[in-house]
Amino acid sequence: MAQLLSLSRAARLAGVTRAELQRRIRNGELTTFEGEIDIADLLRVYPSVSLEKTGKLEQVERIKAAALPRSHDADTALPSPQVLVARIRSLGAALARKVAQADAQAALLSELGERLAAAGGANAELLDWLDARRQEIDTLPPEDGRAQLFAKDTFLRLMSANVKIIPSGHEFFVDGTESILEAAVRAGLRLGYGCASGNCGECKARVVSGEVARISEHDYVLSEREKQMGYMLTCCNTAVTDVVLEAAEARTTADLPEQDIRAQIRKLEPEGDDLMLLHVQTPRTQTLRFMAGQRALLTLEDGAARELPIASCPCNGRNLQFSVRRNHDAFGAYLFERQPTREMIRVQGPVGSFVLREEATEPAVFIAIGDGIAPIKSLIEHAVSIDNIEAFHLYWSTDRPDGHYHERWCRALKETLDNFAFTPLVDAGTEDLMAMLHSDLSALEALRYYLAGPAAPVRALADALAAGGVPAARIASEELDSL
Repeated sequence: MAQLLSLSRAARLAGVTRAELQRRIRNGELTTFEGEIDIADLLRVYPSVSLEKTGKLEQVERIKAAALPRSHDADTALPSPQVLVARIRSLGAALARKVAQADAQAALLSELGERLAAAGGANAELLDWLDARRQEIDTLPPEDGRAQLFAKDTFLRLMSANVKIIPSGHEFFVDGTESILEAAVRAGLRLGYGCASGNCGECKARVVSGEVARISEHDYVLSEREKQMGYMLTCCNTAVTDVVLEAAEARTTADLPEQDIRAQIRKLEPEGDDLMLLHVQTPRTQTLRFMAGQRALLTLEDGAARELPIASCPCNGRNLQFSVRRNHDAFGAYLFERQPTREMIRVQGPVGSFVLREEATEPAVFIAIGDGIAPIKSLIEHAVSIDNIEAFHLYWSTDRPDGHYHERWCRALKETLDNFAFTPLVDAGTEDLMAMLHSDLSALEALRYYLAGPAAPVRALADALAAGGVPAARIASEELDSL
């Protein structure tokens, strides 16, 4: 009987990314059964299993740590003592069941051997085979692949718990002392929530299987009927064991609520004479729920407003980043001349339909023209967060050689991720970009494209891709007037 692992757990055990497994599945090197991988198949492709984090998984974790700041300190990476004890108790019970089952199966094999021996005759060959297989099992070496995999899986279950959401089937890991909601947001999922502090009940979900533990008190009152059905608040509970939750998720932009948040300007970073990187922080109890690539309307204290693409990852909806051009309007003048920090700023949104196709695992090409890098940066950070795309290539064309103001970020991704490529360009027209794509990539019609920048060049590039055989459904574009 096949022993199956979810894609997320298989990636952790093999020490690779989900994207790496997706690539091998597409190439026929691994097979799946209803979205899960057979342990034997995993060991065939990755015969060496180590308890240390290695390979691409470690690389992805490094870039996440650098690009996506955590809300808690490094010393809280381990589970709390209470959760750790509960996990040890749960694993102990599971191990006891396994030992009991193994003893019962061993006794069954012994009885089968005795019955075959008593029957004699034509059973002699079968009896010899059974004895030989029992000896093989009794003398399995300690470095046996399945044993190593079991040891690593046990260790990882102590450190983190896997959560599966139904009906979507999305999975993520809860690490350290974080709540289920914090872990879901960090993994790029869009579970429903409001205050994130136990007051509103918007993050209510039902535990279908597994064990959770409350890590903070909440004012919202669950009815006795809800408690009996297994409902709890994801913002106030962590996962003790692997858990299956029934919870609502925003699947499209229409599912996200309109939000109006009083936030604060935390930092302004000048990037030349006419560009500013604006860092905005929302209250802890009111993070912005948005999809990568969307926009928000920003309004300053004096009433000046501008709608801008969000240049940061939805997995950190409390810390938002925007690129702002001077543009000689009231909004730009206020930021560039007064350079306010710690002032309040109103954030309304999100708006826009330029978002990542999360279910698409094929390689993706991101093309930013000028300030189109803002929504593209959000898309890429989200793609890294969900770790589902096989590979991605970023082309960024600016009007001058020193215009790549996010180049450090691009270089860091390129150096850290094996499946990421970055090509900086200067004044690249449609023909230049198409020639570059044909030179760098193969089977352009099988890839997925995300284009962002001024309307004219973006439309021209989208038309050129379509004329080259790329289906319209594989091309997403965002036309920006200005930042």
